[in-house]
Formats: sequence, structure tokens, C-alpha cells
Amino acid sequence: MTTPSGTQELVLPYAADMHVHLRQGDLMRMVTKLVRPGGVDTVYVMPNLQPPITTTEQALAYRDQLQALEPNVTYLMSLYLSPDLTPEEIRKAAQAGVVGVKSYPRGVTTNSDAGIESYETYYPVFQAMEEVGMVLNLHGEVPSDRDNGICVLNAEKVFLKHLKKLHQAFPRLRIILEHATTQDAVEMVKSLGDTVGCTITVHHLELIVDDWAGFHHNFCKPVAKYPHDREALRAVIKAGHPRFFLGSDSAPHPRSAKENVHSCAGVFTSPLVLPYLATLLESFGALDRLQGFACEFGRAFYGLPLPAPSAPTVRLQRMPVAKLSEMEELPFLVPQSFSFAKDESDAQPSASSEVVPFLAGRTLTWRIVES
Repeated sequence: MTTPSGTQELVLPYAADMHVHLRQGDLMRMVTKLVRPGGVDTVYVMPNLQPPITTTEQALAYRDQLQALEPNVTYLMSLYLSPDLTPEEIRKAAQAGVVGVKSYPRGVTTNSDAGIESYETYYPVFQAMEEVGMVLNLHGEVPSDRDNGICVLNAEKVFLKHLKKLHQAFPRLRIILEHATTQDAVEMVKSLGDTVGCTITVHHLELIVDDWAGFHHNFCKPVAKYPHDREALRAVIKAGHPRFFLGSDSAPHPRSAKENVHSCAGVFTSPLVLPYLATLLESFGALDRLQGFACEFGRAFYGLPLPAPSAPTVRLQRMPVAKLSEMEELPFLVPQSFSFAKDESDAQPSASSEVVPFLAGRTLTWRIVES
């Protein structure tokens, strides 16, 4: 739709982001309130807190904290796969409304020190999950191993054999390969059954290895790979494949933790998820796939109802290209940072109390406007 002023508009249901990190403390209070302004009203919440969420009671308590901050978002809760997790706890969690379990290989990313080393150990847990309909979310990497030639650039490819084996062992278990970054991952998921899905982040649709090597704020796990890998992610979205859907892996860290010799892994996208996606998908000819990818496919895979025609919507506006160079309106610009300082009156937050978002300072061609 084009308005009389020459701008284009899209009206969509609120998106479902099936992979977010909402953190704890002051950072949680800031991040959670930015989810809905980014065009999202349903989120699948990661459990890698400190300590990790390993029990039903912890998951429900965390959900209560999030709902108190922003009650107009649906929080789908998960448990952290650990030796303490039992089939009995799985059944208890499912009855309480916990949706899934997240698996982290030990030591590969933020707060994964308690991660797993052997999938076979958890087969009784996976069987219980299959029986009660819970989802298994897999961080699809193996730990780096210099002696065996494994590093961040091939850790996902080496992991894929585990995905295939788990699907063969539990064909009715819904499994999601999280934040895929490679052509190999796309092809593997496509080759497996309808119970295997895959999330794709915002930032992996833009970045390649050159964009994070030496640039802290684009460093994430798994790292962005090669141009042909990025093209595979874009192509599967452009094709409208229903088992590939939005999971932003939005992962905020204080600027001081990013701009560091040992930079924390994570890219922060929650405040602008739909504007980022509209801008990126349009750039490779897939804007018509935005609603399916961001709003419908993830909900369908998780067995959630699709938004009703009467449900609240998000209105996106595009500025004509000819006006972009002249335009100085801030809503089209990605902010340089977001502050989570306790003292909100502090005009100069420190590096330990602000988060730098993805594409900070860049101009997006789409923005969310009030209806």
C-alpha cells in the first residue's frame, strides 16, 4: 500500500520470535520492555541464566518476572538440559505449560559451562519429551578441538550428524536446529522429516565472516560464515519453506563486555526486529515472505494458533529511496545504544550500563509507526 505522501506501508500481525535472551536484573528490565516495540508479541525464552533454569518452578518464576514487566507479550518458557533434568521433571514441566528444553554443548557460548557432552545420556529425557509433546532446541555446534581440526567456522557442520541421529532415534520429537548459519545446515534440515525445524536470526541474513572478524558488536555464536552460506539462508526464506522461521537469538551484553579482548558472543536485535527484517528481506527480493517467516511458520511448528484477523497488527512504513539521503528523522535510524542504567536520568551512561544494537547508527528503509 502507498500513502498519499509517497510512502509504502505493510500491515502485519505481531511476530513470533522463537529464540530470545531476556537476561536478568537491570538488563532484563530494559530488554523485556523493548520486545513489543520491535513488532513481536510472542517469544521463546532461553534458559541460560545464572544459575540456569533447570526446574519447572524456576521457569514459572522467571515467566512471572517477565510478565510483570510486559504483560502484553506471551512468554514461552524452556528448561536447560542438564544432568539434573529427569523424565519426571519433563512431565511436570509440560503439565505446567513449559514448552521445551534447550541443549547447549559445554562451553560453546554464553553461560554454557553446564552444557552437555553426550546426547545418548539424555535419551530417557528425550523420550519423555516426545511423549508429552515438548520441543528440543539444539545449539548446533560442537566445542572447538584443535587436535581434530574443529573451530568456530566448521563447528556447526560437524554437529549436524548429531541432529540426524537424534531425529532418527526420536522421529516424533519436534527438534529445532537453532540459529543456522551454513548451507550444510539448511540442506540437512530440509532432508529430514516434518518434525525438524530451524530458526534463522536477523543478523545472519546480513553478516559474513568479514563483518565480525575484528568487530566486536557483530561477534556471535555461531559465528557468521561465508557468502554462499548467507545466500543459502536467504534462499530458503525466499522459497517460503515452512520449517524455517524467525529466531532472532537477540542476545544483549553491556558494551564493556563486547568491546573486550574476550568479547561476549551475542547481537542485540529485539528493539527493531521487524524493521530489520523488512529492510533485509526487501534487499534480496523476499519482502513478500516476511509474514510467513516472522509471524506464521514458527507458531505453526510450535502448535500455536495463528493470529486471528481481529488480532492487533503492526504497521510498517517505508520511506521512498529518493528521500532517504535527505531524511533526518530518527525513527529510521538505528540508535547508537540503549541504556539500562539504574538512574534513567543519567544522560551519559557508562559502557557497563548500555547495549549497542545491531547496525547501530545505520539507516533502515522500514520503521514501525503507530496505527
